[in-house]
Amino acid sequence: MAVVALHTAATGLNALSTEIDVIANNLANVNTDGFKSSRVNFEDLLYQEKEQPGVENARGDQTPAGLFVGLGTRISNTQFNFLQGSAINTGNDYDLMINGNGFFRVITYENQGNGIGYTRAGNFFRNSDGDLVLGNSDGPRLEPPVTVDEDVTGIEVTSDGRVLGVPSGEVEAQQIGQIELTSFLNPKGLKPIGKNLFVESDASGPPIEGNPGEGPFGTITQGFLEGSNVDPVKELVELIKAQRAFELNSQTIQAADESLQVVSNLTRF
Repeated sequence: MAVVALHTAATGLNALSTEIDVIANNLANVNTDGFKSSRVNFEDLLYQEKEQPGVENARGDQTPAGLFVGLGTRISNTQFNFLQGSAINTGNDYDLMINGNGFFRVITYENQGNGIGYTRAGNFFRNSDGDLVLGNSDGPRLEPPVTVDEDVTGIEVTSDGRVLGVPSGEVEAQQIGQIELTSFLNPKGLKPIGKNLFVESDASGPPIEGNPGEGPFGTITQGFLEGSNVDPVKELVELIKAQRAFELNSQTIQAADESLQVVSNLTRF
């Protein structure tokens, strides 16, 4: 009956509405440092089995296929795209970019990921205490902490994460800190909490820590930022596809409604 088509089309409208929301978020963050775009994965729902495949007929032959009517779709999950964004040259000593695998580690609220957040954004500041903090609305401190005293000049961050500076009264640069990176077996399982931060989840696995340039970790480039990896053209194409699919599901509802009207009118005769 057309009633099934109504419910099936409704699942499509609901899922496509969520996909449009995800695309809108991608496009809204096209200029967000270190932002990773998401895509929506769909899966079909249960099927009504009206005829079983392989049933023998009167001649003893098996039917080559059955008769199944699907009951719609739903979103199974959203999947992050962790491809590296484009490099943006800023020339700022405290702007850092990860070339390759890894996340910066910062201290966040205790009720979020045991107080540790992970980010690809490298727009760091030096706060009033001299600590390097991430340039979001909360300013979480880098972990392990790196403190640059007021009298230290000539800040340099090497590719392996060593922070060098020239203290007052000295001629040669000295190491004043070490930046570490973190990776995960399944980074797509990380939980986003906003403000350019992810936290650990059961799906991501435990964090793996190390220095830049060692093992699976990328290197650090000073004076650059990693831009958003959102491809506006691709997102706009996906938005158009979602809009057209939404319209088709709307037309399915209209066609099912017209069929029900024909059936209801039969009772008048």
